[in-house]
Amino acid sequence: MNKLYWLLASLALAIAPHLGHLPLWVGPLCVAIGLWRVAVERGRTKLPNKVSLFALTAIVTGGIVGHYHTLLGRDAGVTLLVAMIALKLLEMKSPRDTMIVLFLSYFLVITGFLYSQSIPIALYLLLVVWLTTTTMIAYNDVNHGLALRPRFRLAGSLLAQAIPVMLLLFVFFPRVAPLWGLPKDAYAGVTGLSDSMSPGSISQLIRSEAIAFRVQFNGQPPDPGARYWRGPVLWDYDGRTWSTRTPMSDAPPQLVLLGEPLHYTLTLEPHNEHWLFALELPASLPPSSRASHDMQILSQSRVQHRMRYLLTSHPSYRLGVDAGEGERRRALYLPAGSNPRAHALADRWRHTHARPRAIVDAALAHFRNERFYYTLDPPRLGEHAVDDFLFGTLRGFCEHYAGAFVFLMRAAGVPARVVTGYQGGEMNPLGDYLIVRQSDAHAWAEVWLEQEGWVRVDPTAAVSPDRIEQGIAAALPEAELPLAMAQLDAAWLQRARMAWDLVNNNWNQWILGYGHERQRSFLSRFHHSLASWRGMTVALILGTSTLLMGLALWMLWHAPRRGADPVQEAYGVFCRRLARHGIVRAPQEGPADFAKRAACLRPDLAPRIDHITHLYIGLRYGADSMTTTALSQAVRRFRP
Repeated sequence: MNKLYWLLASLALAIAPHLGHLPLWVGPLCVAIGLWRVAVERGRTKLPNKVSLFALTAIVTGGIVGHYHTLLGRDAGVTLLVAMIALKLLEMKSPRDTMIVLFLSYFLVITGFLYSQSIPIALYLLLVVWLTTTTMIAYNDVNHGLALRPRFRLAGSLLAQAIPVMLLLFVFFPRVAPLWGLPKDAYAGVTGLSDSMSPGSISQLIRSEAIAFRVQFNGQPPDPGARYWRGPVLWDYDGRTWSTRTPMSDAPPQLVLLGEPLHYTLTLEPHNEHWLFALELPASLPPSSRASHDMQILSQSRVQHRMRYLLTSHPSYRLGVDAGEGERRRALYLPAGSNPRAHALADRWRHTHARPRAIVDAALAHFRNERFYYTLDPPRLGEHAVDDFLFGTLRGFCEHYAGAFVFLMRAAGVPARVVTGYQGGEMNPLGDYLIVRQSDAHAWAEVWLEQEGWVRVDPTAAVSPDRIEQGIAAALPEAELPLAMAQLDAAWLQRARMAWDLVNNNWNQWILGYGHERQRSFLSRFHHSLASWRGMTVALILGTSTLLMGLALWMLWHAPRRGADPVQEAYGVFCRRLARHGIVRAPQEGPADFAKRAACLRPDLAPRIDHITHLYIGLRYGADSMTTTALSQAVRRFRP
């Protein structure tokens, strides 16, 4: 097959993963340029002149700038690279030009990891590298001495020889940053909790089965009802949306930890925000983070790569017992004139019950006894959203219940705020760790009570206890479950799902998450000196040198001797294999006589013995010029 077709196939497979991220016109442009190059190869047209090529390049560059308004960043940069590689085909005239295109193809493969670093993508891109290497071998095989299968075999052999060096570099090369550093625009589509909450915001997030984080407990994990993973705390309400417009004071949180602690390791997926998550409430903080006055854990920088941190939490605690007047006043603010019916209901509770705890219980009883319905698809609410929900639709998700409950508490004179995060999680029995997904996103409330401080109250538990104890899938009607949340009835499918997640978790922990701390921890198991940069560098140099020296000695040992006849070498291997089974060729015995005697002794091998002998005689004594490939392959497959 024409080598150009292999080059075009390599480029097409390298570009394919990017098609969903490129402007729509880039794919057809690449196809058109590829067909143009094929037509040139067949002599049906000519390559464009320099003026035409310059004009086409300017038009394509202008189109990219018009689409992205820049040439910098991940998306614009990858689009520019794809377009320029395609245009390079129209000026490819010399072997040097071809090599440039092939080397750019390798670089294009690397950019695939800017969008996904999953195992399937890694395997796919490895196949693309294999094909590109085979194409490079074909272009350098000027004598056409290798057929298709030997080219693939040689490419695979070259890649296999690189694996030990790659592993040494991966393990010992000092880490100064995460393995994959992405441009800022790489996080534009990242899903996760927001710093605001309005009706429908969390219910939309519930539809995603993406992993939020995984947790490995040192011991028995807490019961499902106690798995509240604290995230953003929302104080301000504008009649529609809960948010935190002004940050809390920098004063340290007033926290008293009670009961037995829980120790665990949390691996957080990137979400491009500052907050970190922890089981309520943490006694320690991850590195480079701080706790706000309302116990939000905030990282110094945005979480733009996978983080792994150790935590200790106490499920029993007291928070903010001595809250100041300003804090309580902020937790009572409501916009004037909003939701008059909810205000009236709260006023009745205030005059009926003298204690704030009784008001909380009355509100929970209201949610429990009225005909509220837990649903992923609630009706749209009007201007007075809380009134419409409490006295009209009665249908809502966790953000409806948490927001309405906090509104009622404030209207009744009880300081309250909204807390968002995740609740629950699914245990993976194969890896003994907890999986918390975006579908576990949740919102609850905290009320401030005298002598108790901020106390967690979850009104969703009053309406749908199954949501807290068994997870979101058990609480929603089957007709409302998104396809990704459908329960797997077959046990083997569930096991396969968990096994795949275990593989992905190990990939994340040991490949993508092999950063500075993990590298030092891993290498220190073998010797404490390896945990330093000097020890890593020395081990890398010694290991690479030993490996390359061993490979060189192996190649010298197996290299053909100078002046040796390859035909005689192959036939000698054939004779030695027969000799190991008692069929020894006599010094005076010719190849034809030896083949006849060997066939009589081993009739089952007669056809192959005759075939090898025929090839050997033809190459050794024949007048025609034949290659030794057929003889070498026949001897290699000959196993008495």
